[in-house]
Amino acid sequence: MRAVRAHSYGGPEVLTHEEVPRPEPEPGEVLIRVHAAGVNPPDRYARSGFTNLPEAIRPEPPRLPFTPGSDISGVVTAVGPGVTQWRPGDAVFGLVRFPSLDRGGRGYAEYTTSPAADLARKPASVDHVTAAAVPMAGLTAYQFLFDHIRLRPGRTVLVNGAAGGVGHFLAQLAGTRSAHVVAVASGGHEAFLRSLGVDEFIDYTTGPVEDRVRDIDHLIDTVGGPRGFRFLPTVKQGGTISPVFFGEYHREEAAERTITFPSGQVHSDGAQLGELARLIDDGRVRVGVDSVFALADAAKAHARAEQGHIQGKIVLRVGSEGR
Repeated sequence: MRAVRAHSYGGPEVLTHEEVPRPEPEPGEVLIRVHAAGVNPPDRYARSGFTNLPEAIRPEPPRLPFTPGSDISGVVTAVGPGVTQWRPGDAVFGLVRFPSLDRGGRGYAEYTTSPAADLARKPASVDHVTAAAVPMAGLTAYQFLFDHIRLRPGRTVLVNGAAGGVGHFLAQLAGTRSAHVVAVASGGHEAFLRSLGVDEFIDYTTGPVEDRVRDIDHLIDTVGGPRGFRFLPTVKQGGTISPVFFGEYHREEAAERTITFPSGQVHSDGAQLGELARLIDDGRVRVGVDSVFALADAAKAHARAEQGHIQGKIVLRVGSEGR
């Protein structure tokens, strides 16, 4: 089969499209003919050897050579011993083996294997390219809102970086719990975010966000960085700040105002992904796709991701089957 592999750590140019052996499903796994694969930040971090992460928390990089990719959508072609919930011909999607780094998802390939429990039935209302844009970003949003924050109806939620992969799911999922959603992004994303139903939009390029909003119950920051603390004045006493990426938030000052920081590492969960699929099929959640590249152009997809200002997700189409 054809797959994308990295034989060294570095920039997008280290990704090569080559012939590799087709995998076989182990007990509890299925073999999937991949129709599309999502491109996620951890794919790029692994490709670079995690040099972008602080040294104190930097994991061991994957062993070379490796195939990136944890988000896939495709069709089951074979099942391993012990698998009863899937059969050949089932259309599935999933976040595969995340956050494990030993085997990884290996999604940038024509075929991959996945634990059966990491998968859900693909939403019937969307194609494989759109479905592949969902798993990591959608589960990150779902787990932050409903597992870590435990969002209650009627709360006010500010999403910084609301147009991105995780951000646009956060904005919509919060709305399913009757939250008042404040979306922060650059002005070029306003029409997109308004179409998703956000209640307020703030263009961060026109002035400090902290001067324009107050009394936020839950701030979810998908951007992070050294100036994350600038949002402290927007959060009410006893509110929460949930960083999706690393940032400086002046936690001692936050503690004085009883602001807490609920968060956690996204992980594979087929049942939760099934809930997301139902919301998509019900029309309550839309999936934003920034751009689509051929599998052979994975390096170009990574280069696009590093340009930033993404609206939704970047996806690799494998052959012509992603439609």
